[in-house]
Amino acid sequence: MNPLLKSILSTGFGFAILRVMTPILLPAMGVAISELAGSVNIALEGIMIMAAFFGVIVSAFTGSIWLALLAGIAAGVTSGAILAYFHLKLKADIILAAIALNMFASGFTIFMLYIFTGDKGSTSSLKSLVFPEIQIPILKSIPVLGPIFSGHNIMTYIALLAVPFFYFLVFRTPLGLRIRAVGQNPHAAESVGINVNRVKFYALMLSGLFGALGGLYLSMGYVSWFSRDMTAGRGFIAIAAATLGGNMPMGMLWASLLFGFVNSIAIYIASLDIPSELIQMIPYLITVIALAIFSIKVQMKKKHVEGARELYSEEVISGVVKDISSDGD
Repeated sequence: MNPLLKSILSTGFGFAILRVMTPILLPAMGVAISELAGSVNIALEGIMIMAAFFGVIVSAFTGSIWLALLAGIAAGVTSGAILAYFHLKLKADIILAAIALNMFASGFTIFMLYIFTGDKGSTSSLKSLVFPEIQIPILKSIPVLGPIFSGHNIMTYIALLAVPFFYFLVFRTPLGLRIRAVGQNPHAAESVGINVNRVKFYALMLSGLFGALGGLYLSMGYVSWFSRDMTAGRGFIAIAAATLGGNMPMGMLWASLLFGFVNSIAIYIASLDIPSELIQMIPYLITVIALAIFSIKVQMKKKHVEGARELYSEEVISGVVKDISSDGD
């Protein structure tokens, strides 16, 4: 069997898919909850960078994994709140504000990295902590399934548990109902007493929370250090995952697994005699292709619905005309 094919069919490859999927699934949920509220957050790239940086710095200087977790979450939620303030209070366009936040996060973390370490590249000179790996007692002994699903970083399991949590939050809580109501029709929501700006503010802060968890995993789970712009576009791939998943929890999980699979393929073929630039391009190329296919399907569905609606309208009008004619006779 071809060595590459043998590697892809191994349990290690399945393990890698879940590992690579984690920093895509978490921010994808952040994108989804903001989009459901009608204010899509495309600043997850910057939010992840901020959380990843502060998590590593706080863990290195305090030696506490809990303080590092709180610092990363605080950085992400604060970033989301800042975006919400500029958009909702100062009436800035949310897309432009998010782009500015992404650019600020990149420059700010490099500047602070130099202040703390004297290096503009990474925190390799600091001894930072990592989140623990979890061995699931019974599952780890099961052939095939054990090596794939057991032994992951705890943040991977948090990402998987976040899927049902997202469903419960959005579809089974008063806040989730308000988020969906505001996103679907803000004027109708306001007419029944819902504070639209407040709900959007909460949604963007929750978006920052999900993005922060993804960033913390990158610097304290995926690797054990922070490097400049280490998100490498994952925040934008998360937008694609949320779009492909229809902003629904299971849809985002499958979309994230798809991107995890593609990224894992790129990692595994890096050993082949292929230009590294081409390998690095693969995940983004697949993202563009997947979004193009999704867009075509959406457009076809819209045309079908509009056609059915027009046909239905014509039938109704025709029926009304016949009724009027029969009444006249």
